[in-house]
Amino acid sequence: MKVPDIGPVVAASIHTFFNQPHNAAVIQKLRQAGVTWPEHSTAPENKELPLSGKTFVLTGALSGMTRDEASQRLRDLGAKVAGSVSRKTDFVVAGSDPGSKVAKADRLGVAIVGESEFFDMIAL
Repeated sequence: MKVPDIGPVVAASIHTFFNQPHNAAVIQKLRQAGVTWPEHSTAPENKELPLSGKTFVLTGALSGMTRDEASQRLRDLGAKVAGSVSRKTDFVVAGSDPGSKVAKADRLGVAIVGESEFFDMIAL
C-alpha cells in the first residue's frame, strides 16, 4: 500500500494473485524465457524533482514524441501520469485531435496546456 494509488482492496488483490501457485508458475516460466522488469525505480531518491506532486493527463497526439515517451519524461521529472481527468489533475496536455478529456478539464477548471507549452515544461 506504499505505492501511490494502491489502497487496501487493490493491495489484497495483488497479494492474492502472487500467492496463487498457477500465477507463480507463469511468472517463473516468463523469467526462464528471459522476460525481465525493473526491480526498483530509477528516479533519484531524496531529491525534489521539478514536477513532484503534479498530476498530468495526456490527450491527443503529440508531434514531438510518443505518448509513452511523454509519460516517461513526466515520471522522470517527478510527475504522476493519470489516464483520466479529475479534480486532482493539475494539467491536461492537449495534442492534436484531443478527445473529451479537454472538455472535462475545462468543466473542472483544470489547466489545459498545448504541445509547445508542454515541451517547455519538460525541458527543465
